Amino acid sequence: MAKRPPPSPAPAHAAPRAPRKAGRPTSVKPPRPRAAKAQAAASAAAAAAAAATPGATTGAFSRPEPAPQAAPEPPPAPANPEPFALPGADQRQMLETLSMNLAKAAMTAQAAMAEAALAQAERPVAISSDPFNVGPAMNSVMASLAARPDKLFAAQADLFNRYMELWTSTARRAAGEEPPAAPSTDKRFKDPAWSENPAFDVMRQSYLATADWMNGLVSSVEDVDPLTKRRAEFFTKLLTDAFSPSNFLASNPAALKALAESNGESLVKGMQNFAADMERGGGKLKISQADYGRFEVGRNVATAPGQVVWRDELFELIQYDAATDKQRAIPLLIFPPWINKFYILDLQPENSMIRWLSAQGFTVFVCSWVNPDVDKAGFGFDDYLEKGIYRCIARTLEQAKATKVNTVGYCIGGTLLGAALAHMADKKVDAVGAATFFAAQHDFAEAGDLLLFTDDHWLNEIEQQMDAAGGVLPGAAMAETFNSLRANDLIWSFFVSNYLMGKDPPAFDLLFWNADQTRMPKKLHMDYLRSMYGGNRLSQGQFTIGGITVDLSKVTIPLYFQASREDHIAPMRSVYRSARAFTNADVTLTLAGSGHIAGVVNPPAAKKYQHWTNDQLPQSLAEWQAGAEEHRGSWWEHWADWLHERSGGWIAARDPKKGPLRPIEPAPGSYVKVKS
Repeated sequence: MAKRPPPSPAPAHAAPRAPRKAGRPTSVKPPRPRAAKAQAAASAAAAAAAAATPGATTGAFSRPEPAPQAAPEPPPAPANPEPFALPGADQRQMLETLSMNLAKAAMTAQAAMAEAALAQAERPVAISSDPFNVGPAMNSVMASLAARPDKLFAAQADLFNRYMELWTSTARRAAGEEPPAAPSTDKRFKDPAWSENPAFDVMRQSYLATADWMNGLVSSVEDVDPLTKRRAEFFTKLLTDAFSPSNFLASNPAALKALAESNGESLVKGMQNFAADMERGGGKLKISQADYGRFEVGRNVATAPGQVVWRDELFELIQYDAATDKQRAIPLLIFPPWINKFYILDLQPENSMIRWLSAQGFTVFVCSWVNPDVDKAGFGFDDYLEKGIYRCIARTLEQAKATKVNTVGYCIGGTLLGAALAHMADKKVDAVGAATFFAAQHDFAEAGDLLLFTDDHWLNEIEQQMDAAGGVLPGAAMAETFNSLRANDLIWSFFVSNYLMGKDPPAFDLLFWNADQTRMPKKLHMDYLRSMYGGNRLSQGQFTIGGITVDLSKVTIPLYFQASREDHIAPMRSVYRSARAFTNADVTLTLAGSGHIAGVVNPPAAKKYQHWTNDQLPQSLAEWQAGAEEHRGSWWEHWADWLHERSGGWIAARDPKKGPLRPIEPAPGSYVKVKS
């Protein structure tokens, strides 16, 4: 068989062509000038002639020597150069840098994953592959859809029509018959390229159409248990949020732009952030939401001046310095949630509720709960009532030399306070003059998506998790649950920013606090989940605490309820039902803008959001809203006016260092600094 002749050599002056990457279109390059083409052809002919000259070496492992020729002048630059075209040497350097950075990013990620795999290998096998019992819920929904083929066919036709409309509008925009798509209001797609670039615009709109269709399909099921359906809806939403094109490097134009502009350094930084978060989580990804090194409790957060005047095994009692010459006679005692730390009410001077209340002339006390360890595993509601609420009130009255105290309960701290008030009413204890509840629930019939995490299957899983941890729930466990309720804001936005974009987490005091979680005793937490979320016993008069089955209708003191319109932890409907559960109390309710935290922590000076008031408390929230009056800005001043009327006369300001209880250390104390 005849051998194929060796290929003709390339001209000496011709640069080797870079191989085309599979699956990636190459840029259209301007044609070379004809003179250059002629010169290339002449060079090829000369090389062929040289190869045919007698004595020239041929063979499979030899190459013909090209005929010597003068180097031609370089071709003139094209009139319209390629965008971002660079000189050859610079371009090669850029590609080398990009390649090295991509390799470095890959190795960083691989090393982090390897370390995580080793860490996970040392842990016991997961108790369940489906801890939230979503499998049966999805099976029920799919079975319902399969039993209605007409509905399923209509849904498929609807999806096809959505795609047809998208393709039609895209073709018209490409032909110039329609203007470009309007910028998206979805924060995930705020970069202009999502609407200005046709490819990313189609990707965005097709994703939104599909996600909306999937979520709507699950929501359309009618013959399924409501809680089962809600669980399927929740996890379908989690799934569609996870598959957003904004969450992937190859389909996120902002991340690709950062990659190109930094020659890959953004991805290297992102993978370094990823590795650091894996290490911080001990082999489990723990996404950083803030620059934790920028804040320190007692140094630049939780800095309101005061003194710890009492400490025992369950709490520290903090009395804050007076900011006025005169103070109200009845002190104010705040019970924060033990699920978080109290300094959400004292982040920095400009947004500190504690400082603001002191400036209004109130003597402010705060119960700083201990961050419980395994020695508190057996503590339950009875302990937090007797050793917490009752003892804290007694020490406050002693220190303030008062006969009554006004109280505040925030979130789960408000749930405990409400039960305690009913307990006091039954025992005829007249120590609390008025009480305020921030985002607190007592009727859990409409407690929102957290109800999805409280079925028997999940409760058994979390109980076993606490047993494995020695009898406490790790702080990170609750953080993960709360984050999943707002996955786009609290998970995916940081995933994109930290890892795909390579940005440093923000220096945000609220997110620093949000990550500073506490542990929870097993007995207390399981009773809370089963009695409140699971059985709704408190509002039904079936909850026993301190040896008494308490009745909220026995509470007759004035109550102030604050709810937030966008609260996903204590939904406004749930708080409204809770306010109405105190049927014999004088109840005032205010609805604030924003959510569970920003709705509460909204100082008047910020001039943010709005709030609504209504003197009546009709049967439904919708009726209340229909008759409510809207006010601009914070609700704090409305509450302060209510509180002043119920706080007695003016007396000389109290000094924490001169009370009957000897100061132990300056605020914020020691318990709040204990890390989980």
